[in-house]
Amino acid sequence: MTRRTFLCGLALGTLSAPLAAEAQEASKVRRIGVLTALSPDAPRWKPFHEALRRLGYIEGRNIAFEWRSSGGRAERFPNLAAELVHLKVDVLVASDNPAIAAAQQATKTIPVVMVLAMDPVASGFAESLARPGRNITGLTGQGTDLQGKILQILKEAIPTVSRVGILWVSTEPGREVQAKAAEAAARALRLQPRLVEARAPGDLDKGFAAMAKEKQDAVQIHASQLIFAHRARIVELTLNNGLPSIGPGGWWVEAGGLLSYGWKDSDQYDRAAHYVDKILNGAKPADLPIQQPTSFEMHVNLKTAKALGLKIPRTVILQADKVIE
Repeated sequence: MTRRTFLCGLALGTLSAPLAAEAQEASKVRRIGVLTALSPDAPRWKPFHEALRRLGYIEGRNIAFEWRSSGGRAERFPNLAAELVHLKVDVLVASDNPAIAAAQQATKTIPVVMVLAMDPVASGFAESLARPGRNITGLTGQGTDLQGKILQILKEAIPTVSRVGILWVSTEPGREVQAKAAEAAARALRLQPRLVEARAPGDLDKGFAAMAKEKQDAVQIHASQLIFAHRARIVELTLNNGLPSIGPGGWWVEAGGLLSYGWKDSDQYDRAAHYVDKILNGAKPADLPIQQPTSFEMHVNLKTAKALGLKIPRTVILQADKVIE
């Protein structure tokens, strides 16, 4: 080899090294684990996928998903979370408290992005909203202070209500603090609350039978994996027992419930994608403040009102973001 050939090869090698490194980095596929009660094609996850695409992530090119769905059975989350940790995903996205709690137990190192978290500080997921301090950050939704607003809407819609049942699930983390907050909020509004605890699907019929016997005027439905999975049956029970209902999100009214008020789900999933992007680009969850909801929405189902023989005041209907007629 001549000196000229050697120097030329050395120069080319030096130039090609960073190019090869850049190509390798560009082709690196980041793995996102998703822990949810829903399927990957559920409409609720659409804003998450759309936001990632806007940020430049294309599935199969530079990002891959590992989906683990509980199918509405919260007790499955610990094993599903362990599977994702074993796969060594780059980021784990967990939707709702039972999934977040399972992710927290499964890993202290893999970054976790929360979606639809209820009171993450009270639930032990973070040290504070401003400084999470651990490997978990993301979006929080319904706080205890929202319970008063939900019950106030119920009272405005049905001015004669005085006794209200509060249906909640005691086996899922973070639910009790919400139920107790609703109980206190009801008393502040001069309503008589009755906590109706469910631990399994069979408790739903028993709970509604008890509310009917006690002549409750309405029922507040609390978010949970169990309740979401059995929402059609619960709507049927509200109608069969002549109980007006208010739930925590639009999904309740879409299932046939009377009223709903809560955060806008699409915003949460959209912003979750931005957290994933920041973490993949080197940000630490402990340094990313947990964001609270910026938009809420109210839904009214006038078909259900008619079935219950109710006339919803026009002032309430005008406040609604969506009215089903």
